[in-house]
Amino acid sequence: MLSQVQEAPGAGLDAFFQARGIAVIGASDDVTKIGGRPVQLLLKYGYAGAIYPINPKAGTLQGLQAYASVVDTPTAPDLAIVAVPAQATLQAVRDCAQRGVRGVVVLSTGFAEAGPEGAELQAELVRTARHHGMRLMGPNCLGVVSVPDRIVGTFSIALEQSIPPAGEVGIVSQSGNIGSFTLRNMADRGLGVSRFIATGNEADVDVADGIAALAEDPGTRIILCCMETCRHAGRLTAALEQARRRNKPVIVLKIGATEQGQAAAASHTGALTGSDAVFDAVLRRHGALRVRSFEELLDIGHAAALLAAQRLPSTDAVTLVAASGGFGIMMADAMVEAGMTLPQLSETTKALIREAVPTAGTNNPVDASAQMSARPDILLKMLTALQDDASGSTLVLMLALSLSNPRLRGVYLEALAKIRASHPDRLLVIISQGPADAVAEINALGIPVFRSIPAAATGLAGLVKLGRLASLPAAQPWRGEAGTIDPLVFRNEFHAKKALAAAGIDVPREEVVESVEAAVRAARETGYPVVLKIASEDIAHKTEVGGVALDLRDDTAVREAFARIMASARQHAPQARIDGVLVAPMVRGGVELIAGISRDPVFGSVVMVGFGGIHAEILKDVAVQVAPVSEDEAQRMIRGLRMFPLLDGARGTPRADVAAAARTVALLSEFACRHAAQVAEIDMNPILVKPQGQGVLVLDALMVPAARNTPAP
Repeated sequence: MLSQVQEAPGAGLDAFFQARGIAVIGASDDVTKIGGRPVQLLLKYGYAGAIYPINPKAGTLQGLQAYASVVDTPTAPDLAIVAVPAQATLQAVRDCAQRGVRGVVVLSTGFAEAGPEGAELQAELVRTARHHGMRLMGPNCLGVVSVPDRIVGTFSIALEQSIPPAGEVGIVSQSGNIGSFTLRNMADRGLGVSRFIATGNEADVDVADGIAALAEDPGTRIILCCMETCRHAGRLTAALEQARRRNKPVIVLKIGATEQGQAAAASHTGALTGSDAVFDAVLRRHGALRVRSFEELLDIGHAAALLAAQRLPSTDAVTLVAASGGFGIMMADAMVEAGMTLPQLSETTKALIREAVPTAGTNNPVDASAQMSARPDILLKMLTALQDDASGSTLVLMLALSLSNPRLRGVYLEALAKIRASHPDRLLVIISQGPADAVAEINALGIPVFRSIPAAATGLAGLVKLGRLASLPAAQPWRGEAGTIDPLVFRNEFHAKKALAAAGIDVPREEVVESVEAAVRAARETGYPVVLKIASEDIAHKTEVGGVALDLRDDTAVREAFARIMASARQHAPQARIDGVLVAPMVRGGVELIAGISRDPVFGSVVMVGFGGIHAEILKDVAVQVAPVSEDEAQRMIRGLRMFPLLDGARGTPRADVAAAARTVALLSEFACRHAAQVAEIDMNPILVKPQGQGVLVLDALMVPAARNTPAP
């Protein structure tokens, strides 16, 4: 059982960040060794607390009194850094527990990553730490750095030359090398770092702990996170919500877009909801921005740190300014492709621009010509007009080579300082490649500088998303009770749809029959035209065995179709158990969607919605989210589909009943949560979304029992 400190993400990490006394177990005089570097770096960067090198030979190491064991130290250190061979690590951790150490960083390798024996040794480390209420980072990790406190519990070469300045960027990474690369690059960009955590094997302290601890850290304003996987869904989402409540933006570089969860599945849903898409959705729901590259992580992280959460863009509108029409066109293309909009400037703004720069083109993008940089007062007058424009857009200024020219550099820096002073809450972004000292001076004004047009477009789009994510309402967990379900629901679509109907989801009136005469009777009662479909728990995809007949308009057509379907099913699936043929009304009009649930190995029940028919498999235009979802969330999922215009009255077609579709998705997600123990997958395909106000009908459904799938997380 987990001890109390593991139940709340982030608990106990002050032992790593604010340690009063540090022991280095496996310490060495050789600073090229893993045990030598932490001692060297603690001394080099001025850690003020006691440093206790631990080595069986004792004596002195790097000028410090050494001790044979941590139990021999004159006072109990808060933190121990362990750099001994794997087989010696367990005794070291036991000694730490005996001495009252509160946090242990295990740099050593040879644990779960090395095979079963290593995994068992790692498990014993955790049992020891948790029994004594001690937090353990690693093993096989790059450790921790707390810049303000000069705590260096790592051997990373990122600190070999210098330690970053103290600042407001917190970094948590599962990969040590990726994390230290991020640390070094942030420092090289002139940004200060608060805390750095590299969690390695995550036997105890994990990424969720890091995010939660940084969320509560008063010195951290923005959190950069590098992840490969999530080991505990609830802890991660709780930590992300903690950061959102504290108004600390979280930017996540998630690597490893696996096919886990996309293995052969009986339903379309199971094939379309891969774990990477689910991870995307989870981050979005809980206010974190996912990025796809180091460049995005660094660019957006840098800009967000300069702007702070309170100054993130509230709109996707941008006003573009360049001294060249060509650059303006390039900027416009990149911004539009990134999802930004270019509003027209007001006539008042245009007149003020022409007053400042008579030769300027006043459309958006603004072709300000070289005249804009003739004097600081001219540039300031033009920038003021643009910042005062009613559109409230972000102003993006292309400087190209200007900062490399001493005269122009002076013009721009003077004008930028004055415009920031007069418009402190308006957003202004620069595109320039340097020089570095000029960029640093602009950054110091709180103005982000992007090195290229594509980087500026991607970065601004990310900042807009980050601002919007922060304003989304917190997700509500499922609080209902588990229910039981009749195993008949797995037998055929008729019983599956009956269960869905009982949950409030609209399905057609239909009947399963076993004879041709019963089929004719049912068709007459339903009213022509009708549809016939094979009913069998062993035939998931009915069309593949010739098991569907559409638009049957009379008794003769029903008789012929019944015989043809039964014969084809027996030919193509001779072992299948056949319950008969389902008779349903032939429904026309509307747009086809697909919706369903599947089970993610980490996050549990997942709901999906997308366009049905061939669109589901070919275009994969789907949206996913962990169940349950509210009707508002379901609306956002549907409206976010690339083909949503087909539901929204494209080319004069009637608008579809999106509200009813969202209600159906929300009800399905609740059904999934209620029956998670029994139902692994549900496939509702197609769902006919009728014109606005007329509702939806689920025309086909399949349920897959949990016994055929991985157990629930």
